This record gives sequence, structure tokens and C-alpha cells, in this order.
Amino acid sequence: MTPHILVVTAVAAEADSVAAGLDRPEAGQTGQTRETGKTEVPLPGGFVLRRHGNVDVLAAGVGPAAAAVAAATALTASASAPTYDLVVSAGIAGGFQPLAPLGSVVVSDAVVAADLGAQTPDGYLAVEELGFGRSVHRVAKPLTDRIAAALPDAVVGPILTVSTVTGTAGRAAELAERHPGAVAEAMEGFGVAEAAAAHGVPVVEIRAVSNAVGPRDRAAWRIGEALAALQSAFRQLSRTAFVELPSCPS
Repeated sequence: MTPHILVVTAVAAEADSVAAGLDRPEAGQTGQTRETGKTEVPLPGGFVLRRHGNVDVLAAGVGPAAAAVAAATALTASASAPTYDLVVSAGIAGGFQPLAPLGSVVVSDAVVAADLGAQTPDGYLAVEELGFGRSVHRVAKPLTDRIAAALPDAVVGPILTVSTVTGTAGRAAELAERHPGAVAEAMEGFGVAEAAAAHGVPVVEIRAVSNAVGPRDRAAWRIGEALAALQSAFRQLSRTAFVELPSCPS
């Protein structure tokens, strides 16, 4: 059975890039897009679900709270039936250098709330170390492997969720030391993952790198290139990994 997938982005430009990848030209029809089954479904709270075949796309707003609210709304609203088999947090991101160069695509093996915890005189404590809550959602390895196989140039590793985007070299170094192997930071993944986990649905994060994590250098940002890479990634996924998913625990 074809899986039903929910893709949650922050802003409309990201949702448009994902949708453009899903509405791929059919063979021999260059420049034409596949419109079959494309509909818009209004949801409570003013959200609009854009349905592209077996994949629904939702622009949630910026930050983990907005992402969690929107994802949970789609997962619970009767208008969004049938039940989802996978939730994807998608968009552009800052990449940790040199692991994730500008324009590359990153795939999560873990979705991490990088600043959910407490600062102490002895250093940072994650929320688990405080004795409550969680700050990490591990992605099922068969799912990460399936998506990485479909995107052979993608970089796999933890993707961090932050509420404040990193703007200094010191902060970037701190995050990289605290989360070895982290490939990118963004602002919505953990919120999406929390909503998915509450509904028992597997989750993964897929992003394209628009800038380096560290000092803010707007002249060096490559947002257009990242959105194009995001579109290309979802075009490939719509032909491969999204056709049949591995059996994974949520």
C-alpha cells in the first residue's frame, strides 16, 4: 500500500520548493507538472494542507512551538485522513562546517532539541539530566538508510533544533562539542518530532543547507541554491523512498 506522508515546513517558500519537487514533470512532458490529486485542505487554526498525491505539505510557521502545533493539528484533524505513515520536517538549515557544505542536503539520524535544558556553573545540562522530559528523538535506522540511499550525496547525522539561530563562532563551537557529529541546525524539527511521537508516527528531518552555522554573514547565504536543492531532493524521494517505506517503530 502506498504510504501517506506529512511534510512540515516553516515558511511558504520551503513548502513551495517541496511541492515543486513532488509535482514533477511526467516522462516526455518537459515543463508540465503532475496535477492529479492535488488539492488544498483547510485545517483548524487557519492552516492549509496542500495534498500532492500521497504526500501532504504544510507550512507551519517558525520555531518548535509553531511546528508542533501545526503538525499536531494535521495529525488529529479528520480532514487530513487517512492516517499518516511518516512525518517529515523539511526546509533549509544552517550547516556545520565542514560536514555539511552550502547547497548540500542533510538527513537526520536524530532530531535534537539543542537548547532544551539549563545552564549551570558546571556547564550545560540537557533536560534528561535535570530529571524530566527528553531532548532527542532517534530516527529509525531503516528509515534513515532508505532516505539516504535515495539521496546518495546527502549528509547523515543529528540535526539540531534551536530557538535562537547561532550567530557566533563560539556558540557554533559549543554546539558542535556538545553534539558530536551534528550536521545542521534549524528551528522546527524537534517540535514536529514531538507531535509525531505523540501520535505514534515515525519522523525524519530532511533539509538543504543555505548557510554555515556561526557568525551571521548574509552575503554568504545561498538561500536560492538551498531551496533548489530541497526541490531536487523531494523530486527524487517522490520517485523512490516515498513510494514504499520500510517498517519502522515510531
